[in-house]
Amino acid sequence: MAWLEITLSTAPDTVDDAAARLTAAGFSELVIEDQAQFSQFLEQNRAYWDYIDEALQTHLQGLSRIRLYLENSDSEGLARLRALAAEMGLPMTAAPLADTDWSESWKENFPPVAVGQRLMVVPCWLAGTDTGGRLPVILDPGLTFGTGTHPSTQMVMEALEQFVTPGCHCLDLGSGSGILSIAALRLGAADAVGVDIDPKAEDMARENGAYNGFFPPRFTACTGNVNTDTALMASLSRRGFDLVLVNIVADVIIGLAPVLPGLLGEGSCLICSGILGSRLDDVLDALGKAGLTVTGVRAKEDWRCVTAERSVP
Repeated sequence: MAWLEITLSTAPDTVDDAAARLTAAGFSELVIEDQAQFSQFLEQNRAYWDYIDEALQTHLQGLSRIRLYLENSDSEGLARLRALAAEMGLPMTAAPLADTDWSESWKENFPPVAVGQRLMVVPCWLAGTDTGGRLPVILDPGLTFGTGTHPSTQMVMEALEQFVTPGCHCLDLGSGSGILSIAALRLGAADAVGVDIDPKAEDMARENGAYNGFFPPRFTACTGNVNTDTALMASLSRRGFDLVLVNIVADVIIGLAPVLPGLLGEGSCLICSGILGSRLDDVLDALGKAGLTVTGVRAKEDWRCVTAERSVP
């Protein structure tokens, strides 16, 4: 099916009104690119964003526009759009797109990815791919963080190759897609629990676990916040985890630091990642104040991964 990409150039103070009028006219699937809205979103979610793609920021610099798509044969819809754009005084362009199966083409961006010495992340539609002897971590790359391509995730997976021992018990805080829990299980962990504050992540992690043949009680995904849910914290503290994984961002790790010792037993290992090099000292300071001893720091690009254990009195 052939499509047209329609672009309407707006201004930051008119983009919302233009989008509302387009929606009211029946054009509901809109892509809004606006630097002012992007900057506002970042400001409102400052604690969760240590790193912003500079290329994306450059792309959005001074930009304010709305894009939408019509079938090439929809001459009536195109005429209505032209009339509406003229009425709003907005410049409009229409460019043909290649005849592509868009529902499938995005998959080309997710080839199998070798990580560390023993693991390979494999998208679920390529399950059964020859991994060359590597252990497959099968995922459905969706909206949830954790596809194995980010340096912070890769460093945790590399650390798991070192710290997973046969029969160990693993806890993954901020589990996202469940990739780290699944990797730990592939490497020989007896069981893993993934916890995330987003219920969508719980569903995704459970589905990804099933792709790999991991079901409760070997792999359990749940929704919760160990900082505020005392019942969840108490339940997890009783489990006795050998490995605790936290792959989020620096500010969240710092906020979690006081409760982490309660999840670690004697000889247990904490692996924290998602830390920019510029925030490393802040994280190390928080872990030390919480009674944890740092045992190692890994680096990949701008990111750092910290291993630690509970300090002995």
